[in-house]
Amino acid sequence: MKERTASHSRQTRETRIETTLRLDGSGSVSVDTGWGFADHMLTLVAFWAGFDLTLTCRGDLEVDAHHSLEDVGLCLGAALVEAAGDKAGIQRVGWARVPMDEALCEVTLDLSGRPYLVYQDEAPLPEIIGGEEKDVWREFFKSLAFKGLFNLHMRFAYGQNGHHLLESACKGLGLALRQALAPGRDGVLSTKGSLDQ
Repeated sequence: MKERTASHSRQTRETRIETTLRLDGSGSVSVDTGWGFADHMLTLVAFWAGFDLTLTCRGDLEVDAHHSLEDVGLCLGAALVEAAGDKAGIQRVGWARVPMDEALCEVTLDLSGRPYLVYQDEAPLPEIIGGEEKDVWREFFKSLAFKGLFNLHMRFAYGQNGHHLLESACKGLGLALRQALAPGRDGVLSTKGSLDQ
């Protein structure tokens, strides 16, 4: 399998983002969004996926983190699509259940080429997490899945602490991506013979 890397940038009136991604990395991660809590969570995703990731974002945090997290999701999704290529030889589907103290999140995904997000917060996230409204995280996961062209199902099963719930989700997302992108098949895993692009 050839080296799976990509670089992607995005510049709007709201954000300026640069990212470099290597799927078959060692978990070497450098993230700087201007919001420390987001840096922590994005680092967890990449580290647990085994990616090498460098990402910088300069966004309108004086408004809130919505634009920054949404656009980071778009950039990472685009880089993921480019790095994965035609997806020949990968496992395609991945899942994980990760505990973080009292919290548990289940993540299942399919790199099918068809974007979809199911986001169930049966264990309600606190309205404010890390100083920002909880909805910025749903928007991040939605942007990542839709630009990354994959089905993403996340279920916050239980927990009380917002940090713990999101940490469980981000670790689970990383592990599920690692599993789905792992080599081990011949050709594309689809009875159609190809995945939607």
